[in-house]
Amino acid sequence: MTTNKRFVKAICFLSVMMTINLSFAQSVTTLNQQDTGYRGIWYSNEPSDDEFVYKYSGGLATYPANHYPFSVYSKKVNKTFFCYGGADPDGNTLYHMISYFDHTTGQVPRPTIVLDKQTDNAHDNPVMNIDKEGYIWLFSTANGTLSPSYVHKSKRPYDISEFEQVFADKIENGEAVEMDNFSYLQSWYQPKKGFINLFTHYQTGVIPDQPEKPRRTIGFMTSRDGEHYSSWKDIAAIEEGHYQTSGQSGKILGTSFNFHPYREEGNGLNFRTNLYYLQTADFGKSWTNAKGQKIEIPLRASQNEALVKDYRAEGLLVYINDLEYDGEDRPVILYLTTKGYEAGPENGPRNWFTARFTGEEWEILPVTSSDNNYDMGSLYIDEQGIWRIIGPTASGPQKFNTGGEMVLWTSLDQGKTWSSKQLTQKSRYNHSYARKPVYVNEDFYAFWADGHGREKSVSNLYFCDRDGNVYLLPAKMEGLFAKPELISAHDDK
Repeated sequence: MTTNKRFVKAICFLSVMMTINLSFAQSVTTLNQQDTGYRGIWYSNEPSDDEFVYKYSGGLATYPANHYPFSVYSKKVNKTFFCYGGADPDGNTLYHMISYFDHTTGQVPRPTIVLDKQTDNAHDNPVMNIDKEGYIWLFSTANGTLSPSYVHKSKRPYDISEFEQVFADKIENGEAVEMDNFSYLQSWYQPKKGFINLFTHYQTGVIPDQPEKPRRTIGFMTSRDGEHYSSWKDIAAIEEGHYQTSGQSGKILGTSFNFHPYREEGNGLNFRTNLYYLQTADFGKSWTNAKGQKIEIPLRASQNEALVKDYRAEGLLVYINDLEYDGEDRPVILYLTTKGYEAGPENGPRNWFTARFTGEEWEILPVTSSDNNYDMGSLYIDEQGIWRIIGPTASGPQKFNTGGEMVLWTSLDQGKTWSSKQLTQKSRYNHSYARKPVYVNEDFYAFWADGHGREKSVSNLYFCDRDGNVYLLPAKMEGLFAKPELISAHDDK
């Protein structure tokens, strides 16, 4: 496509968006502004009319588990680049932010505001990736079909100062069309092939007796250059849909997902259950279960060969946190189960499990328990075979609300036994959504935010190293660079 044709296409797209909604057209503007510090977005969902106030809420700058990655380490420049859902000083609008931690200097720069998403919905948080030439890609997701999605690319390799919008397209009915809406994006990159991105799209008219209700259909798309994408291919479309969480090891890309059953009353999305797993080793051309049995996608029945465990039969809900691979490229899924979607002690305990494929079967073992369905953590398996989990499994100041105090869990025997070390204590707000970087470096091991669990508050951003030392990113910077503040020391060296 020539430059002139791309320019015309971009102008046409902007014109269409202006006729739909002026605020959306305004949000297309790429800001490229330096901020004065690090502030996360506070967000709440589904008021509950009880002492816990919301189904979930808090500092959700690195939410949800179905967005990935928020951070990528680059050995070439010795920096961990990270993005997050930021906020204006009043916390009223979602900024798509990007920055980095310089492992050589131990400093962070002022973060860059790439764009104002013009919402306070943390479902619209960005994710990022870095291609083989060092260009940084920022994918701005949407929550459903009522707002647009965007793609941005850094103008220079390994440089966060300036981004330009990429007017991406996809193949639909054999022709290239604008790709301006996707949800729950998980971006993976393979240097010889390009991007393979997993996502959710919304389909109406497919749920019996509820033609206006959308189904969350999970799928994937591929692109060699990040701008021109394949047609969307569905992975699963069972009943009311799915949430998926993915992982990659070399050529193997896997996805773990649950499903939302049809319900005559109530929101089926609040009754997510079952645990499934699929993988591809050929960039999405074919899919298998963990045993290597070929699976035709999309899956359409709840009982299928991708099923890891039938939790529907046990009356339990399933919330998936992470997917990792061991030294033999076998999947390990981190998830929790609960008796109901509402916050509070009645639906507890929220039990954490790992499901490890042994080569013959899935071995499911308990880890711990916590007090909220949205207590999300990340799973790590290093070259020595040591398993680690970082997550808010200790109760925080707003008990039974999202998050809590961060804990580092360690297992030397593939999840059979665990030891723990609490990383944060006596916090003012709950910590939540500890996220693992791609190509993780031990000095920037997990990245998360805090926030009040029951009322709108400021939200700070943190990271920890592999030993559990916790650092606070500066909310207010006087200079262009600053060293994060060590707030909790746990160095065992």
